[in-house]
Amino acid sequence: MTASPAFSHADYLVAHEALFGHYNSLCGRLTSEDLSVQSLCPDWDVRGVVSHAIGVEFVLTGWEPSTDSPPPFERVPGFTAELAELSPEALASRVGEVTASRLARLRAFDASVVDSPSITPTGVKTYADFLRIRVFDMWVHARDIAIPMGEQLDARDVAAQIALAEVGGAVGYIVGKKIGLPDGKSIVFRVTGGVERDFSVVVDGRAAAVESVESPDVEVTADVETFVMLACGRIDPQAQIDAGAIRWAGDDEWGERAARNLAYTM
Repeated sequence: MTASPAFSHADYLVAHEALFGHYNSLCGRLTSEDLSVQSLCPDWDVRGVVSHAIGVEFVLTGWEPSTDSPPPFERVPGFTAELAELSPEALASRVGEVTASRLARLRAFDASVVDSPSITPTGVKTYADFLRIRVFDMWVHARDIAIPMGEQLDARDVAAQIALAEVGGAVGYIVGKKIGLPDGKSIVFRVTGGVERDFSVVVDGRAAAVESVESPDVEVTADVETFVMLACGRIDPQAQIDAGAIRWAGDDEWGERAARNLAYTM
């Protein structure tokens, strides 16, 4: 595994700026028909995805990193209900208000905030971990909308790097629990297309990420969007295999099994 990048407060600001800019621009051109398009999330149409992604940012705006006081996520359903009643124009305006307010709050934090201990969706870690999960969530949800609408999004910026890093942190679990690679074998995921990184895993009693593997039993190659969206269980592995968006070399059985079983979160 190539060394995981360390992201700074400035990196998270740039990522949020880019993602908020995307959602603002998207909402500014969506019609009522567009808002009712089924997203890649089974329970949500486009309006539902926007309401969720921006609703979380809405409730975070007044929240400080904390180890004992979680964000008021119970307020998200109320925000979602509010957006459900809005016209496309009013929805775009409301989204713009929320993203501007949240971005102002992020800019006001001291750069050291990323090192602050904080509640995150995966336990008490740091605020950097919290922000990485938020960037990952918004990045994936942007594609939950774009892919059904036949749109291609850029995957070369720091937001893509952060989203990939979130999945990269789970490669040991993916290989051990989802793919089930046997003891003594190794695998390298080669991610290309805008953000290029290798993730290496060796199974020695348990699957664990390592710095590198000289001669892996399996090599799986995919572009960053395909890799992340497969890891999120959002897209059909067979369609990606057929399109050549994910491919493998080495042990054919385990290469195919890896390509079909990357999903670790939904």
